[in-house]
Amino acid sequence: MAVLYPCFCTRREIRDEIARADGAPHARSVAPYPGTCRGLGSRQRAEKQRSGIDYALRLDLARALALTGPLDWIEEKEDGPHRKLADPASLGDVVLARKDVPTSYHLAVTVDDAIQGVTLVTRGEDLAPATHVHRVLQALLDLPTPCYRHHGLVTDAAGRRLSKRDRALTIRAMRESGISSAEIFDLALGIAPSQSAWLPPLLFPAAQGKPG
Repeated sequence: MAVLYPCFCTRREIRDEIARADGAPHARSVAPYPGTCRGLGSRQRAEKQRSGIDYALRLDLARALALTGPLDWIEEKEDGPHRKLADPASLGDVVLARKDVPTSYHLAVTVDDAIQGVTLVTRGEDLAPATHVHRVLQALLDLPTPCYRHHGLVTDAAGRRLSKRDRALTIRAMRESGISSAEIFDLALGIAPSQSAWLPPLLFPAAQGKPG
């Protein structure tokens, strides 16, 4: 049973289709692909491919799950390991390859972890949804399943995660400004050091300017 199919939709077409289905993407999540090209017949697909239209290869999630059956993994938490059921429906038919990117993040990290013999994958909790898809790929490719640990994120005072792409304050910048490693560790745990004058305003604005 084939579990990949070519998708000829542009990003704009996908957004429009999602909007028509009353499921438009919002700030922190993206609605799954609506399956526009999933139902194309073999003749239609061949005609589009011969025409030279760019296309991506998507995972047919329903077919994939029909082959794998129920899946789970071990999630390491503060109180020990827990078995977590895989539920990749929220991501839908993810892209596994396209013209400008020969392999997707999902496929690359899944295969890379297996090649390197990784037994514990530690990621931020913002990547937890992707693990459901990775578990499906492991089953399809007959790859070992590591344990996972999804940790909380270091955020600013508004709850936004600190990210290089947003030019957030880096650990190096904090250390160069005189902040101790112990104070940075407290920040990572969500503990505000007691009224220190150096506190970055984006992290703890209420503490700025207070005497130490």
